[in-house]
Amino acid sequence: MNRYALGIDIGTTSVKAILISDRQEIVYETSAAHDLISEHIGWAEERTEDWWNNTITVIRRIVEEVPDAASRIDVIGVSGMVPAIVLLDKNGRPVRNSIQQNDARSVKEIEWLKQRIDQQQLFQATGGYTNQQHVLPRLLWLKANEPETWNKSVTIMGSYDYITYKLTDTPSIEVNWAVESGLYDIYSQAWLTEQMKSYGINPSMFPKVRLSGDIVGTLTKEAATLTGLAKDIPIVAGSADHVASTLAAGIVDEGDLLIKFGGAGDILYCTNEVRTTPELFYDRHVVPDKHLMNGCMSSSGSLVKWYIKDILNEQSDDIFKELDAAAEKTRPGSDGLIILPYFLGEKTPLFDPEARGVLFGLTLSHGRGHIFRAILEAVIYGFRHHVEVLAQQGYHPKRIFATNGGAKSKFWCQIAADVLKSEIRSFPSHPGSALGVAFLAGISTGLFSDWSQIHGFLNQYRDFKPIPSHMDVYDKTYQIYRDLYRQLLPSFHDVNQIY
Repeated sequence: MNRYALGIDIGTTSVKAILISDRQEIVYETSAAHDLISEHIGWAEERTEDWWNNTITVIRRIVEEVPDAASRIDVIGVSGMVPAIVLLDKNGRPVRNSIQQNDARSVKEIEWLKQRIDQQQLFQATGGYTNQQHVLPRLLWLKANEPETWNKSVTIMGSYDYITYKLTDTPSIEVNWAVESGLYDIYSQAWLTEQMKSYGINPSMFPKVRLSGDIVGTLTKEAATLTGLAKDIPIVAGSADHVASTLAAGIVDEGDLLIKFGGAGDILYCTNEVRTTPELFYDRHVVPDKHLMNGCMSSSGSLVKWYIKDILNEQSDDIFKELDAAAEKTRPGSDGLIILPYFLGEKTPLFDPEARGVLFGLTLSHGRGHIFRAILEAVIYGFRHHVEVLAQQGYHPKRIFATNGGAKSKFWCQIAADVLKSEIRSFPSHPGSALGVAFLAGISTGLFSDWSQIHGFLNQYRDFKPIPSHMDVYDKTYQIYRDLYRQLLPSFHDVNQIY
């Protein structure tokens, strides 16, 4: 008789759910859409009630479509965006919309904190410097701009922590929300309480930090009634979405590297030790005693979308195939056309918000196939830059996996193999974070016995081997790519002073 684990992912545009069985089968997938709210420049918020209502919707849909689901779900896990901020009042109700991890309202607070917090000490404790994703700058913005809201707030947690709370009535914070908050010592595994107090933040506002696989509580009678599930189902602490997605790609051993071709580009490398570097983020893997060195490029698939919709004004469903075909007719290196992909500035490894996108080497002989290929190459050049940062730390990928939208393109994956000079295994139909957190939940309660069993869900893949002649060309064009940024650095600053 099948037993099930349910994974729920609180994403930027939808809540996704996946039901998996102990026979390593994906039984059912579904989603319910919601909206990002941006009422002012740089703001990014969402309605927490939309997350909860959509969670109820997707669970009820699974119960309706899978006849035995209600009685055979053994455990539930939730993943989500990190570190989104949810503030609760004394009754456990949200006092306002969430403030998302990509919200940029706290620019002044970030600069103010950089002058007051010893950045080297902060790095030594947290693995990072004060930045846009940190929680403290956004909390200080709330204190200054919404004092009534702040005064009502007694509990702080993340997106997936909130849904876990709604399911269990037990507040908690999963460890990777804490790690990414900039307020947590990753070595002593404790909050920086003195720093909190010095800026008027009460440490008691933060619930207990739980490891990803910890059982936070069980499904309440009220939540069971709303969802159609049996009460008392165990609920684990869950996972940051990108970490759950890493597990779902089979990244469980040191040396495994994931490249994610999403709207942004993510690079996650698995290690057996805590290792930090100023060029990358740090995350704790859900796999015990494993850690992740994490890179995030501001633009990846978003460049493809920009070129197709905003520049070419194309709406055809076949446009990707057409552009792939045109790009394949061009030579590696796009006949001397090199693009810097910093269209939204750059996060890792440059941490340069002033960087700009650049098309270098254009001639009248270049067509749209050249430009398209150069965009794809630029993203992989960015991945290679991260691989070089890892190499400087003594890490060299043993296996490279590719997921998300770009992994569907054979052409783009071949470019990745050529530029990175490594074999690439892509998962064109990868289910993402919901699968990862469902498996995490299942292994936490004995539904699965070994982390390597995640590979049983990954039976649809493609393998790509580098082409030696392409590798030689890309070695030269990649070096030009790196040189261009260094040479244009003063000009990036100058143009940002004007506009």
